[in-house]
Amino acid sequence: MRNPLRYRLWYTARQKVVTSVVVAALLITSGWYGIGRLTAPEDRSCAKGVERPQGSDECIGVSGDGYDFGRPKLTEVAAAIARENNTLKPGRYATVALLLPLTSTDEAMQTKMQRELQGAFAEQYRANHLSNEQVPQIRLVLANTGKNNLLWRPAVERLKTMTGAPDNLRAVSGVATSSTQVKSAVKELTAAHIAVVGTTITADDIANGAKGDPFPGLARVSPTNRDEARALAHFGQVKKDKALLVQDTRTGDHYTDTLRAAFTSLVKGTRYQPELFTSRSDPNDEGTTANTFQQITHLICDTDAETVFFAGRHVQLRQFINALGARGCQSRAFTILTGDEGSYLGSDKKLDRGALRRKVTVRYASLAHPDAWAATGKGRAATGGSAADYRAFLDLLATVSRKPAGPIGPTDHQALTDGQVIIAHDAMTLAVQAVRQATPEGKGLPQLADVGEQWPRVKGSLRVSGASGWICLDNHGNPYNKAVPVVELAPEDASQRFVSIAWPEGTPPDEKCLLPSAAP
Repeated sequence: MRNPLRYRLWYTARQKVVTSVVVAALLITSGWYGIGRLTAPEDRSCAKGVERPQGSDECIGVSGDGYDFGRPKLTEVAAAIARENNTLKPGRYATVALLLPLTSTDEAMQTKMQRELQGAFAEQYRANHLSNEQVPQIRLVLANTGKNNLLWRPAVERLKTMTGAPDNLRAVSGVATSSTQVKSAVKELTAAHIAVVGTTITADDIANGAKGDPFPGLARVSPTNRDEARALAHFGQVKKDKALLVQDTRTGDHYTDTLRAAFTSLVKGTRYQPELFTSRSDPNDEGTTANTFQQITHLICDTDAETVFFAGRHVQLRQFINALGARGCQSRAFTILTGDEGSYLGSDKKLDRGALRRKVTVRYASLAHPDAWAATGKGRAATGGSAADYRAFLDLLATVSRKPAGPIGPTDHQALTDGQVIIAHDAMTLAVQAVRQATPEGKGLPQLADVGEQWPRVKGSLRVSGASGWICLDNHGNPYNKAVPVVELAPEDASQRFVSIAWPEGTPPDEKCLLPSAAP
């Protein structure tokens, strides 16, 4: 049978030459294309300023353009931040970054990230629209440090390049977990003269103090674990001979390490040795600690203890509560006292709420609570905060939650009970105040290092009247005698119910909020 292609492509000598040349060209081109595909660098970008580092699928970097880092809970508030940023004119704003583990896979941490962004955005909006045209205006960007903050370094390195135009980075807030990685990030940022305002870091060793300032330019709006423990002690009047400590032995977690130290001093004089457990290196990993707690609760029933101080993270706290709820000595009542990690329990679906109805009372030192400054709240003080300051925050939140500023996600009373939105707003307020107070007369921006030097002057009439209470800083950037709301998990539904305000010094600060000479 005749092949028509043979007569068209391979019949004459000329056809053979032409066909050979074309085929060779196609083969060479295909080879070049294939080699190019194999040798070209992989596109690892996620968004402008954000990419996946080698060896990781997480999107790490800095963005103020609405990128939500693949987390649907952040979509609305990230878009709101972008809309606000787009209204700002180049050269007329200072940038504040939120340094957070935005791609955390832990559900409770994802909720925390959403609320951190909501609180910070509320203050950005107030600063730009409701502050009598003060300068500079404030641009907000999101800096992701990855799950468990393990990829903090590329995010911090990017921030260090943003101190000049057009970004003019002048402060970093967020900084919300007391971990070794966060401690390293704060060290790097402050060494580069970038002011840092921690939101929910409470570890005593991620702080400056009378023994030295390893983080020059760091300020915090949350009490240290030591101050939280002191406030609980003043509130609870615990009988030390009927108290015991349950503690995590894993070291390197600065929250747990310092909370353990603080509680150890509170139970000094108890007749019982601490009950020990060891969590996994990832504190969100369930591990096998639930088995350990089942044994520990048997031993607790063998004592006559009434109060249990718990030094550990929220996953293990929830496991312990569940185990204590199933204890053998059901006729006896126990009160668990712990730090601010208790704030995660209200939304923890794995918590056995029935345990709270079986004579297990869970109370924790919260960083903020929406009922703490209610007009007729139990334990309300005449100083240290005010109902008017909190109402102003609620009015602001209502404005930014709806169009055109919002939506930004849920901001109802229930969404505020863990205190995260409130404390993030107050941290951003402190950052904005420092940026503006450091701006010289007639200038549009402060010098970089001048922002962190404002902290010793945040007191008296220059205090921050926050939604969480007054923020009066000592000379090292730590809040002095900050209000500590004591919160209880309600036995009906585990909702986070305000009990009373407690104070590290035992009583509220005076009306001037000037630190005594004996203060650190």
